[in-house]
Amino acid sequence: MSNHSARTTDIIYHLDDRPGFMESTFAAIQHVLASFVGIITPTLIIGGVLGLGEHIPYLISMALIVSGIATFIQASRPLGIGAGMLCVQGTSFAFLSSVLAAGFIAKAKGGGPEEILSLIFTVCFFGAFVEIFLSFFISHLRKVVTPLVTGIVITLIGLSLIKVGMTDLAGGFKAKDIGSMQNLMLGGTVLLVVIIMNQMRSQWLRISSIAIGLIAGFVIAYFMGKVNFDNLASLPPISIPEPFKFGFSFDWAAFWPIAIIYVITTIETTGDITANCVISGEKIRGEKYRKRVQGGVLADGVNSMIAAALNTFPNTTFSQNNGVIQLTGIASRYVGYFIALILVILGLFPIVGGILQNMPKPVLGGATLVMFATVAAAGIKILRHVPLNRRNMLIIAVSFGLGLGVMMVPEAVAQLPKVAKNIFGSAITMGGLAAIFLNLILPEQKD
Repeated sequence: MSNHSARTTDIIYHLDDRPGFMESTFAAIQHVLASFVGIITPTLIIGGVLGLGEHIPYLISMALIVSGIATFIQASRPLGIGAGMLCVQGTSFAFLSSVLAAGFIAKAKGGGPEEILSLIFTVCFFGAFVEIFLSFFISHLRKVVTPLVTGIVITLIGLSLIKVGMTDLAGGFKAKDIGSMQNLMLGGTVLLVVIIMNQMRSQWLRISSIAIGLIAGFVIAYFMGKVNFDNLASLPPISIPEPFKFGFSFDWAAFWPIAIIYVITTIETTGDITANCVISGEKIRGEKYRKRVQGGVLADGVNSMIAAALNTFPNTTFSQNNGVIQLTGIASRYVGYFIALILVILGLFPIVGGILQNMPKPVLGGATLVMFATVAAAGIKILRHVPLNRRNMLIIAVSFGLGLGVMMVPEAVAQLPKVAKNIFGSAITMGGLAAIFLNLILPEQKD
């Protein structure tokens, strides 16, 4: 038992306390359950939409391994890189639309899966330097990317991804049976299970609701004959990371939307680390807190750079794990080492990715529809705390109008030069740039 337990009533083990082996393992498993779906889902979606087929098990393995490495860096804080806290890192949903756009740019040039991945990982690698650079100017950046801008962009990210979730629920991108009654019933069942689990009294069931929904859907789909494990026999027994396996290629049109998301992720991570400090009983003022946030955001950028180098998508700090700290009463950063080990071990075996690759699209869509809509709801929650005066309402209206406008009517930017079309054709980039620009030029309104 911690000798600091008198500090707060909720936390049993504080930041630098060392729980026993069994307690650490139990807490680590809870964190992995809460984050596992979030870590693998972007890879499954990107792989499915861009037709990456045989590469998906390897990409899932890399996503798990990198999440383990990144969580270890956040917890151990080597060379001042990291928050030195129990911050679980995983694949970021925020980059999903921009990564898919980059993939389609490579595809439009006639590129196959290797060329698509080469472009995505290269622009994500160089984009990570944006967050690394910004980590040294957090206090200044927060004056430009305010809660108003952050709320608008996060809402747009969620709203733009709902189309991806709904497409999967109906059967998947370009599926022959899209919209069939069988697909809708399967996806709807997963959605129903997630809703029911979310209403349970048990906090563990609520935290694991998405995972339970996916498992239930997977089992039902198996008995419907929609799951085929034939691909597992051809998988290698172990996955070894190969840095820059797919080579290098670069495109400015693919880079700019991803760079903008790195700016937003910087602010989002600051919020997640602050929330972690509050739950863990740490101070949220003073030099120690400032260094903790700066190190955490720096690690976020470094970890995304490592992710791109090891062939997976950008990482970010997962906010859902703050809820697990609250539930377990264990805020010890040493639990991060156990989480890291579990994730790396899972990632070493491509059979994990192979099984997940076989998850039918309606099952995945039933769960991700809720996850993406939750992202949009989180953005609305941020906007709720912003004064809704005439100035701010105008910024929200113009940003949503332009962002959702180009998403619904892509033909609106069809005549622009190719680079401009790829940048402004993204709802997040268009809406985000409008929000940042208007927030800078419109004078603050005196309430």
